[in-house]
Amino acid sequence: MISDVYFPRINGVSTSIDSFRGELRALGHRVTLICPEYPESHALARASDHVDDEDILRIPARRVVFDPEDRMMRFNVTCGLIPMLRSRAVDLVHIHTPFVAHYAGVKIARALGVPVVESYHTFFEEYLYNYIHWLPKSWLKNAARFFSRSQCNDVDALIVPSTPMRNTLLTYGVNTPMHIIPTGLNLTQFCTPIAHDFRAQIGITAEQPMLLFVGRVALEKNIDFLLTMLPFVLEKNPHAILVIAGEGPAERHIKQQIDQLGIHASVKCVGYMRRDGALQDAYRAADVFVFASRTETQGLVLVEALALGTPVVALGVMGTLDVLNAEGGCVIPAEEPRAFAEAINHLINTPAHHQHMTEQALHYAKCWSAEQKTQQLLSQYAQLIDKNSPAQSDNGLMH
Repeated sequence: MISDVYFPRINGVSTSIDSFRGELRALGHRVTLICPEYPESHALARASDHVDDEDILRIPARRVVFDPEDRMMRFNVTCGLIPMLRSRAVDLVHIHTPFVAHYAGVKIARALGVPVVESYHTFFEEYLYNYIHWLPKSWLKNAARFFSRSQCNDVDALIVPSTPMRNTLLTYGVNTPMHIIPTGLNLTQFCTPIAHDFRAQIGITAEQPMLLFVGRVALEKNIDFLLTMLPFVLEKNPHAILVIAGEGPAERHIKQQIDQLGIHASVKCVGYMRRDGALQDAYRAADVFVFASRTETQGLVLVEALALGTPVVALGVMGTLDVLNAEGGCVIPAEEPRAFAEAINHLINTPAHHQHMTEQALHYAKCWSAEQKTQQLLSQYAQLIDKNSPAQSDNGLMH
């Protein structure tokens, strides 16, 4: 595997790699991961619970001017690993990001004579403008479509996390075979016993309705929409609290929006929380999980909420559509703040309905197990390897 991003950088790509790689290793496959080095900085130190294993190869990397959280691997150093990778008898290269990792990954695969598969994790058409806002949005959209088409048609197979993402790539002119395999959730690891009273810790009473958003605090997450709709929730539930769990480049913008709307007393920003502890307590403490992102290719946090019995109210846009299920603890309101708030108020003010949604959520989340999704990925790996060589490899290596 090769990626321009991985822990301690926290995002959906890092989580996806960690999930699939962990499951593959548990099945006995050796999975080498090539990823950037990160500086020891305050912003990333919170993820220091991650420890690299011997098969994670860190590459010296440069700072990205318009996105200081990320790093760009050095291309020549990355490709310099080819002799070492050849000695490991690599069966396949799996690319996870479209920057240096894509071009180096394709070069490595061709040099080794093995198939190359790429995951399309990010809806760049709607994503880029939030970071390169000094260029025209139409230009960035066209550029995203051009590079996506070019890169996707340069590999042997694509992994996409949702049907809408697959359909979008088809409109770009992508003709590479695509397989819909979303990231799964390790239900055993993610359902640890409750460690403490999350509400008491952040100053919320047991009686107050609690709404929860989890994710990177960035413009593409559309947190502005949640803040705009909150006053409509407060009309019927004046003591409700919106908890925002996460960190990111839009924190100052979000705080300004909170002040402008005059809802400071009804919003708590709690920052980053570890997925194996405090975050799970937050999910359990919430009455409703709320999500309004328009750029998700999947939205794993929706599955996390459902797995812990928290009903979801979310906009049905792009990849979230494949997760959201009206009979699986989810409500998909109209894309309008008052309608969104009405769906939340109905859940809060109707205990029997809320309990029914909780039961649905717990049952539906079982369909999203990491073990099941990894078996699907492994099946595609095997088909590519078999197609590449009539003599089936016997070393069981996946890279």
